[in-house]
Amino acid sequence: MNIKRITWEQALAVRHQVLWPTKSALFCKVEGDETASHYGAFVNKQLVCVASIYREGDMARLRKFATLVEYQGQGIGTAVIQYIFSYLETTNVTHFWCDARTSAIGFYQHLGMTISGDTFYKSDVEYVKMACQLSNLTTPFKI
Repeated sequence: MNIKRITWEQALAVRHQVLWPTKSALFCKVEGDETASHYGAFVNKQLVCVASIYREGDMARLRKFATLVEYQGQGIGTAVIQYIFSYLETTNVTHFWCDARTSAIGFYQHLGMTISGDTFYKSDVEYVKMACQLSNLTTPFKI
């Protein structure tokens, strides 16, 4: 597996296939994609996992994190997030958060993130905010 920076255009196909396959591909584009940082995991030169990071001051937000179904459960997504954590710790980013699908709460808790708020819905999918401090992944913060 190889993890590296990618473009938002490269991320779009995986986002679409995994997160919103019944919507148009452009539904998976996020405002700010052009200035965000995008990461991808490649297995045998195939892009199998994508994650996008949107920074604001000392905070970084994860959006549109997706792993192809046939590659889920193999530690690829965990490796991508840990790669991003390692990079962000070398910058002035101290807080990391995301809107997590409730079906993925356990995954984010495994990474040291905690629930920060009530559940809410986007396009009929249930979410909850999750967050952590990068300097101490066991210390939650509220967003």
